[in-house]
Amino acid sequence: MNTMPKDRLIIALDLPSAEEAQSAIDAIGDEGTFYKIGYQLMPIGGLDLAKRLSDEGKKVFLDFKFHDIGATVERGVSSVAKLGGDFLTVHAEPDVLKGAVEGRGDDKRLKILAVTVLTSLNQESLTKMGIDTALPDLVLKRAEFAAEAGADGVVASAKEAAAIKARFGDGLKIVTPGVRPAGADANDQKRVVTPADAIAAGADHLVVGRPIIAAKDPSSAARAIQQEIATAVDL
Repeated sequence: MNTMPKDRLIIALDLPSAEEAQSAIDAIGDEGTFYKIGYQLMPIGGLDLAKRLSDEGKKVFLDFKFHDIGATVERGVSSVAKLGGDFLTVHAEPDVLKGAVEGRGDDKRLKILAVTVLTSLNQESLTKMGIDTALPDLVLKRAEFAAEAGADGVVASAKEAAAIKARFGDGLKIVTPGVRPAGADANDQKRVVTPADAIAAGADHLVVGRPIIAAKDPSSAARAIQQEIATAVDL
């Protein structure tokens, strides 16, 4: 993969207002080229921010995790495509994925990503939900759904990235959240890895939020992670 380290780092704008998100973007400056907008910002200016970032030449990850009947997802994705996003998440169910791919249509920019198993979950969490399948097997099964539907990639922990890469090669992009620099607090994540370990495992893009956004110098924090990515790629 020839993507530059800057473009492999997706900075999560998980903040309580569009104004604070813009302040974070300003603080990160040229070190930020790819931003994630999720539920927290979506209803309070996040859609406008996404469109503005796109118009300014930034890449945008719309982490909306659509989950509904296929026809509804199809219409929702068709609407979202007008924002000019690069990645959009949906749940990894066949009907949902089929609707998302059809809704994306011939848009060459928007990539559909299937959410496999959230990095905030572990095997115990799945058991409480009544899911007896081993977590790694469930991730692979959902990745298969994504590939069969014609989706572009998956969101998965780096702990499962190697198995996905072994099965699908470059056929599916792997976007990995739950990434924390060495020594950083795991917060609400259960399956965390360092940036270098995530890249070594086969992740194509890393999603990092608090270690950058909450840093005293967000620009330097982003640059340090990019350097770690670059080093891991060269190994």
